[in-house]
Amino acid sequence: MPIRDARYDILFEPVKIGPVKAKNRFYQVPHCTGMGWSRPRMVAGVRGMKAEGGWGVICTEYCSIHPSSDDIPFNSHSIWDQGDIRAHRLMTDKCHEHGALAGVELWVSGAESVNYLTREVPMDVVSMPNGNGEPYQARAMDKSDIRELRRWHRNAALRAKEAGFDIVYIYATHHYLLDNFLNPSINTRTDEYGGSQENRMRIVREIIEETREAVGDSCAVAVRFSVDDGGGPDGTPVHADRMEIFEALSELPDLWDINISDYSWEMGSSRFTQQGALESYLAEVKSKTTKPVVSVGRFTSPDAMAGQIRRGVLDFIGAARPSIADPFLPNKIKEGRIEDIRECIGCNICYTGDSKHYPLRCTQNPTMGEEWRRGWHPEQIAAKGSDASILVVGAGPAGLEASMALGQRGYPVMLAEATRELGGRVTLESQLPGLAEWARVRDYRLGQLAKLPEVQIFRESRLALADILAVQADHVAIATGATWRRDGYGIDSTCLMDPLPPAEQTFTPDDIMAGKMPDGPTIVYDDDRFYLAGLIAEKLRMTGVDVTYITPAPRVSNWSINTTEQFRIHQRLAELGVHIILNHGVEGFDGNQAIISCVYTEKEQAIVADNLVLVTCRQPEDNLFNEVQSAIEQKLKGAPLTVKRIGDADAPAIIAAAVYSGHKYARELDVEVDRDNPIKYDRVFFNDE
Repeated sequence: MPIRDARYDILFEPVKIGPVKAKNRFYQVPHCTGMGWSRPRMVAGVRGMKAEGGWGVICTEYCSIHPSSDDIPFNSHSIWDQGDIRAHRLMTDKCHEHGALAGVELWVSGAESVNYLTREVPMDVVSMPNGNGEPYQARAMDKSDIRELRRWHRNAALRAKEAGFDIVYIYATHHYLLDNFLNPSINTRTDEYGGSQENRMRIVREIIEETREAVGDSCAVAVRFSVDDGGGPDGTPVHADRMEIFEALSELPDLWDINISDYSWEMGSSRFTQQGALESYLAEVKSKTTKPVVSVGRFTSPDAMAGQIRRGVLDFIGAARPSIADPFLPNKIKEGRIEDIRECIGCNICYTGDSKHYPLRCTQNPTMGEEWRRGWHPEQIAAKGSDASILVVGAGPAGLEASMALGQRGYPVMLAEATRELGGRVTLESQLPGLAEWARVRDYRLGQLAKLPEVQIFRESRLALADILAVQADHVAIATGATWRRDGYGIDSTCLMDPLPPAEQTFTPDDIMAGKMPDGPTIVYDDDRFYLAGLIAEKLRMTGVDVTYITPAPRVSNWSINTTEQFRIHQRLAELGVHIILNHGVEGFDGNQAIISCVYTEKEQAIVADNLVLVTCRQPEDNLFNEVQSAIEQKLKGAPLTVKRIGDADAPAIIAAAVYSGHKYARELDVEVDRDNPIKYDRVFFNDE
């Protein structure tokens, strides 16, 4: 039986937070789920699973305290009334069941919200534009508004106590209302709440003191606070006077949750931000307070975690993304099972749920968000439902996940991969600039497969229909992936290029990732609009090729705004000298020049280039599926009972979707599923009255 390394004992020391005590130093900081007030049972499932997995503290996402601050169209929490209290009880009871503390982050938006739900006029320190570019402004708070805000916050703290929370937050960062009071460039008030540093922090001080008075006998009071005041000329965070403010307030709360105000830094993707990257901005904090400090750093290595505690940087290891990728991370360290940790890859797909208003999902953990509605557990899976044998064709993310989960259920599995390398698109894409950590998707599953004698892996085994029939497996899963199209078909370009561009001068991401590189001036045409075209442009430019990046979208790598990366991707390409043309589609390419047209005016112009890289759309590799399906229909000898496409072979999408597809296939094999209602629907609680 594995034994915990003594070096990590420090992570399991209990830590006192005011009137409560955390059982260890693993602290799930507030993070959004995309479930919020409308899906309380799903939320309880997510948070409760982390409590079961050993996290000492588990917090909500930001939680609106009053109808004057609603979050529509986002779907976060509220704590307005008794209905909300009942909903939150679902979570706090789950946390307490496993010995974890439950924290709630009380939130006042200010000018960041419009109040589309309540139609209440948003309020902020001064009259100012909406922070998300909506055509509304917040009105300036007068002193009666400030008195009301303090009362609302106190009442919300009391409701939080009634809901069973152990830690109550004051949220004073990320450009929300209390943060704006602290900001001298925003707070131009001339009363006792503006001007001097003492005046600017007055309301934060008052709310801390009033929260302690209201609930401090049994609940710890925490403050979420940024130690920077925005970015410097290069975008890196600068302290300004925030450290002085922190020092002045340092002993008032029971705990400090310290962060960086810019999300693209605080929760930067692995492409741009490494584990523990915030340490340089946090180094001073612990020396200025005797109270416990928590912060994040996408910690996945127990050595990095223990190191920060020993160096006195932090008292708690804060985590959002690592707790999503592996809710059982603390228990695995505790039990000496480091190799079983499902490490976060820093892709930030989890964050897109908040940006796009849908429930949380994770590339590494396909069970995330499915704990309540599907009954999925990240560490447990039902035993096999029959003695059937399974053949999985293709060892990309979907095939690896399906084989692993089927093997864990006890099924005999044959996994056949056409090439020598396992991992499919994950292996290829992880070789692109900044994506090395994405290989964890492959490596984790190969590590688990090595423990499963039920699974046989066959490399360099490209199967045809005859081979599949010869195997005589009961069930076949086709995970053959997809290939990038060469005809220009994409989101904007729904008509094929006519004539087709010269084949020898036309490339796709498949070519680039296989090592087939263009020579001479090259256009990278991005009608996929996520991360890949930007990475291809970066890779080519780093080899010395003159690159022009063209997209019909209004931004470089447009969809990556949802993963916090878009600004930094554009910045990177600009710094490398990539020519960028937005709002234009490529109409044709003859080997000497491309004809591009404006999406608004259709005005055309010629761009001289020797090569064209098309990053537009993928074609599922499903011919083998169609052949096997036909064999079943014809009842050919050796035909399986069932065949199923999974991953990109079914529908090309993000890697998280491929992993989920493989996992779902494995979970549902030989299981009766309600085809009309395959998931439980989480309905909102309503007040009795």
